Amino acid sequence: MELSKTPDVIVIGSGAGGASVAYGLVSQGAEVLLLEAGPWFEPVEDYPQDSAGWERRSFPVKEGSQASITFGDLGVLDTADRDLMRWSDVAGREHPQMGQQRLPYAGGYSHVMGVGGSTLHYVGEAHRLHPEAFRFQTLTGQGADWPISYDDLEPYYTQVEHLMGVAGTDAGPARWQSAGFALPPHPMSTGAQVLMQSGDGWVVNPRAVNSEAYDERPACNYCGQCSRGCPLGDKASVDVTLLRRALDSGRLTLMADAHVTRLVLGAGGRVSHLDVVHQGAERRIEAPQVVLAAGAVNTPRLLLASASAAQPNGVANGSGQVGRHFMETLRWESAGLVQGLRKSHMGLPSDATDWGFAVPNAIEGLAGGFKLSHTTLDTGLGGPIGYATRMVPGFGAAWKAQMRAHFGSALSVAAIGQVVADERSKVVLDAAQVDRFGVPVAQIHSVLTQNSLGLLRAMQSETRAALAAAGADLADETSSWDEFIATHVFGTARMAARAEDGVVNGGGQSFDHENLWISDASVFPTSGAGEAPSLTIMALGLRMADAILG
Repeated sequence: MELSKTPDVIVIGSGAGGASVAYGLVSQGAEVLLLEAGPWFEPVEDYPQDSAGWERRSFPVKEGSQASITFGDLGVLDTADRDLMRWSDVAGREHPQMGQQRLPYAGGYSHVMGVGGSTLHYVGEAHRLHPEAFRFQTLTGQGADWPISYDDLEPYYTQVEHLMGVAGTDAGPARWQSAGFALPPHPMSTGAQVLMQSGDGWVVNPRAVNSEAYDERPACNYCGQCSRGCPLGDKASVDVTLLRRALDSGRLTLMADAHVTRLVLGAGGRVSHLDVVHQGAERRIEAPQVVLAAGAVNTPRLLLASASAAQPNGVANGSGQVGRHFMETLRWESAGLVQGLRKSHMGLPSDATDWGFAVPNAIEGLAGGFKLSHTTLDTGLGGPIGYATRMVPGFGAAWKAQMRAHFGSALSVAAIGQVVADERSKVVLDAAQVDRFGVPVAQIHSVLTQNSLGLLRAMQSETRAALAAAGADLADETSSWDEFIATHVFGTARMAARAEDGVVNGGGQSFDHENLWISDASVFPTSGAGEAPSLTIMALGLRMADAILG
């Protein structure tokens, strides 16, 4: 593809961070070139939820849609913590890894690379960070503070909620809103209704999924399979929302299968150009302003891999902070069968949440918190295979009868918890493995601290208590203790008030290179207490667009 216009800004990555800053720029008249390493996905063709075998398929893997990644130190499983291991009535309680390292993601890497990024397979949770999350170090003595406040982001949160069509009642305790959500709340699934009737803390979870027709997209049909890809377009992934609008402006040029292999510096420490491989051909693209939005794993990877004689530690790494402060998310999930519950396999994933522990000092003696979510559909209990492999043991005619009797009665509650950054947890370049372009791949190191183990135990207690109150017989539990199953990752190019403490300032601009900006979860100084980060990433992206043009 030859460029017909000279871009004012080049954006690398088309997920929540790249799409939001691109939209913010073109909506104010700027010309933007967006480079995406992955392919396009066609919802109707690529997400066949109405065809046989749907439950055996996860989000589709297309050529070029998975990044190469390796794992280093993930921590050793101490037998003293074996009460935190995963188990189920089907698989049993014996763990083959005791005394060995935690498992990495099943299949190596779980985040999709494509036009729309991870929003293609997210379930659309739309959360504002708690105002106290921005003052985490001040309140807990650990981690870091943000150099901006909730009030700085609030107007941008409101913009994103209306651009994406967020449905709900309110943003949650203490998260004040200058305007209500764009859409009314979704009806609650039968599982969410049971939780709400049995516990006082459960409320409607804000969701970027259409509860009625909105933005030229239809209302949700409640198939419950958001993470497998939405064929209708009612889920607000950025390919059908922000990027669609930006492309309609005529000021966005989007190049898929465009792999940036190096940021090259020129006079005055500015990024002069990018080395790019597009559809197999090497190109050099001059860079007036550059926004890096490749995510908390591949953003530090590209910065480190762009090292030169002038910048031997990598681009934007004058502070030595690139790749450090990596934060995964903790997860504990408990599931069981509730006698008399029906049709729990239908509805919207993550439709109810409990924010009672989602503040920095929620648990005495521990830093950080967690939220509880109704996750019957998120966790794969929307079809019979999930029941057969996790909930209902046995075989033969008696087992079939049990399957028929129990199907639709599963209930799952998950806790998503905070990780406080630790020196051992980081993203580095793998010294032994390169990708097909000769660039070293990213390697994740992520070790659970005593604080994380304490939070996991608190999460275990609260999910079990919620299920017990709902009358569930516990049958299956999943844990971050023995497997790296982070749904979101953060912190490897964090923002700070001072150059020596971070990689970018409060606007996302590099301390070292005036025309380089970062727009993804790598800039988060803290991870929040279980809030999904996409809304905050997009709010930061819109705010960044204003700063670039200002």
